[in-house]
Amino acid sequence: MASPGSEVGLDDLPPPPPTIPPNVVPSKDIELKKMPEPPKRHPMARPGVGRDGRPVRLLSNHFRVKFNARDAVFYHYSVSIKSQDKIDVEGKGLGRKVIDKLHLTYGTELAGKDFAYDGEKSLFTVGALPQNKFEFTVILEESSARTAGGSPGNGNPGDGDRKRSKRSHQPRIFKVEINFAAKIPMRSITEAIEGREAEHSQDALRVLDIILRQQQAKRGCLLVRQSFFNSDVRNYCDLGGGVTGCRGFHSSFRTTNGGLSLNMDVSTTMIMTPGPVLDFLLANQNIRDARQIDWTKAKRMLKNMRIQTTHNKMEFKIIGISDLPCNQQCFPMKVRDGVDGQTQDITVYDYFYQKKIELTWSAYVPCLDVGKPKRPNYLPVELCCLLPLQRYTKALSSLQRASLVEKSRQKPQERIRVVTDAVQSNRYDEDPMLKACGISIEKKLTEVDGRVLAPPKLKFGNNDDTPRNGRWNFNNKRVLEATTIERWAIVNFSARCDMSRLSRDLINCARTKGIQINGPHALIEEDRRWNRSGPVVRVEKMFEQVMGSLPGPPQFLLCVLPERKNSDIYGPWKKKNLHEIGIVTQCIAPTKLNDQYLTNVLLKINSKLGGVNSLLAVEHSHSIPLVNDVPTLILGMDVSHGSPGRADIPSIAAVVGSRCWPRISRYRASVRTQSPKVEMIDCLYKPQANGKDDGIIRELLMEFYNTSHGRKPSQVIIFRDGVSESQFNQVLNIELNQICKAFHHLGETMLPKFTVIVAQKNHHTKLFQAGGPENVQPGTVVDTKVVHPRHYDFYMCAHAGMIGTSRPTHYHVLLDEIGFSPDDLQQLVHSLSYVYQRSTTAISTVAPVCYAHLAAAQVSQFIKFEDFSETSSGHGGVTAAGGPAIPELPPLHENVRSSMFFC
Repeated sequence: MASPGSEVGLDDLPPPPPTIPPNVVPSKDIELKKMPEPPKRHPMARPGVGRDGRPVRLLSNHFRVKFNARDAVFYHYSVSIKSQDKIDVEGKGLGRKVIDKLHLTYGTELAGKDFAYDGEKSLFTVGALPQNKFEFTVILEESSARTAGGSPGNGNPGDGDRKRSKRSHQPRIFKVEINFAAKIPMRSITEAIEGREAEHSQDALRVLDIILRQQQAKRGCLLVRQSFFNSDVRNYCDLGGGVTGCRGFHSSFRTTNGGLSLNMDVSTTMIMTPGPVLDFLLANQNIRDARQIDWTKAKRMLKNMRIQTTHNKMEFKIIGISDLPCNQQCFPMKVRDGVDGQTQDITVYDYFYQKKIELTWSAYVPCLDVGKPKRPNYLPVELCCLLPLQRYTKALSSLQRASLVEKSRQKPQERIRVVTDAVQSNRYDEDPMLKACGISIEKKLTEVDGRVLAPPKLKFGNNDDTPRNGRWNFNNKRVLEATTIERWAIVNFSARCDMSRLSRDLINCARTKGIQINGPHALIEEDRRWNRSGPVVRVEKMFEQVMGSLPGPPQFLLCVLPERKNSDIYGPWKKKNLHEIGIVTQCIAPTKLNDQYLTNVLLKINSKLGGVNSLLAVEHSHSIPLVNDVPTLILGMDVSHGSPGRADIPSIAAVVGSRCWPRISRYRASVRTQSPKVEMIDCLYKPQANGKDDGIIRELLMEFYNTSHGRKPSQVIIFRDGVSESQFNQVLNIELNQICKAFHHLGETMLPKFTVIVAQKNHHTKLFQAGGPENVQPGTVVDTKVVHPRHYDFYMCAHAGMIGTSRPTHYHVLLDEIGFSPDDLQQLVHSLSYVYQRSTTAISTVAPVCYAHLAAAQVSQFIKFEDFSETSSGHGGVTAAGGPAIPELPPLHENVRSSMFFC
């Protein structure tokens, strides 16, 4: 049997020494010298371009931009807007209205200059305004929905419709200050395109992007960063649960190797389904009757949403829910023809009844509060409709996510047509500010030269094979190194599963793949007394059954779950097995059993138990350039954050490190919690009071040493996922410095050579075959024209896009001390997309990054049911930032710590 720590296939290397040499783990009595801080690092420049592969003509969704006024200068002014009571105006919509009115009123004093306003504190012009400082009074004469009449609870509902109408149109007065802040020359964009350091290039691009955003804001679009969405119902797709997917466009200016370009892409965001509030609540809570509405949940969901009333077409913002039903909720109303100030209490229901508006079902449910905290204004729910284009920021369910993916798909030719039409119809270069910069935008996609790398040959147990179109299968193939499963069991939380058939089919399928599985020791059905209990209780009771049915701890457990996605049992089950007991487990929820499904399950099981499904042929023959020359550690790093709106959930940092050098297919994961929503990993090096290092890197270094026959890494290749361009310097100067400190802590005075690569999937560059209806071929790489003008980056589409439009991964090489040639590095990245043990296809991003993502996601389930608002404060500790201590993850059991449990 191949155990998780197996070194099968490395017999040609010398055996490991019996103990770790002294310089690997420093003695407590030895005080390490304080190492000097390394110099600040910056992303490296491009050393050249690749040549390998078959040339291919491609198109990219970048539209070439020409600009003539290179000497133009943007002037940046800071803006302060205060209301009449000297309160800062923070709403972007109101801020834009104020600045638009200012421009209309005082245009002459401002020398007729056009503005680019970001909706907050910054305003830009082409050329200077007549003065460096201005103070203006701006009067908005539009009605204010919040103080408008026609609704109860506003303080004066008895004054009569004429007075309410007059008051609703009272002007609002604002004080606006404009102060000069900085100059931003357009020529900095030219300098950046030419590959020179340009101090203001990012600022200049930001101004151009603000001009685009302002243009769309004036058209009534919803703005989400650099994407915009309109209310055309043809762009809507219902995702269920009161959530609608809204299709729009991303647009941004970019400096590239081929010049300035406009990157235009299709984008999707989630919005609340517009229409009657009742319809939204019923769909959101998956109920049929208004009497079943959970109003506590409704209050959280509706807060700050904008509605329009059906009886008078006025708009309001929801601030809360009334305590009592509509027919019991009272407010004081002035007595008509009574003594001044005399009021009487009246229910919301009676108020509307007097207004000849008869309420039906909403008389018996709470009202929406659209007033102010100390001055409520109640509206019956049935008179309210949600306005369009209001973002839904909660986490999507698995069904909603699947529906979004399915309904957002676009074939390559359709996407080309849609983005081209958008560039033509939006007429960006007709904007007066862009005209002043001499900007003109081509209306066709940029042509790009690409290359298609040949797929690597794979080695299986009984033959070698070369994948075709990024795919291979295990028909008539055996796994390269098979595990043997002797003592195992099946546990069933689902009543629909025939466990006898499942075990028989699994054993038979495994035999054809060369995997030896004995008959299961037990087939354990959940005791029906517990199937309505909580998930933690169900798992505990199941384990009582398991331990009572087997002669000892099983080597492996196959768990059948009741739901395919997001089963509540999954987290407690994984925690029980991987943390407490130390058993490798595989969860399934089969809808139908066939050979392909069972093969996929067996690939995961074999990897988790120490087997190897396939290897690269060059990996098996130890002929990977540079990587096989000297001991090389490969790291994949990722951070997983909690659901949107859950600021109390710790983020999970996961790093996987290669083991069994010279192989690059086997990995171990190390996982830690850190502060919520923090992207930089702060636990790579974690010195303790006792002088030890409890950080991630030490753990992975020891694993590498123990599984690579006593060899310490002389080279480290780091693949970092999930960081933006603005965080590259932090990766180089914070995270990499932690890794260096971990090496120093182990007594290493000579650091290894580092290569640091960031893998980005969240970008908007797409590649298309020129003249072809299909996606680009797997292995397509582009490192010219649409890449960075100076930094070392390239796009690679290693996978075969079968549905929709392929998204290439954007790789940024921040540092390369190892000295790969562009071809060698691109070939390594391409090869690492073929070593993902649980798949029979090339994957879109290198396997170490995907493994890190899997490890973080799986371990995050350990803490799914913990209340961190209590746990954090209960520890009594504080973080370095002074906040509550971050609860630590339950550690993995030593039996599974080195396994690919995440596979």
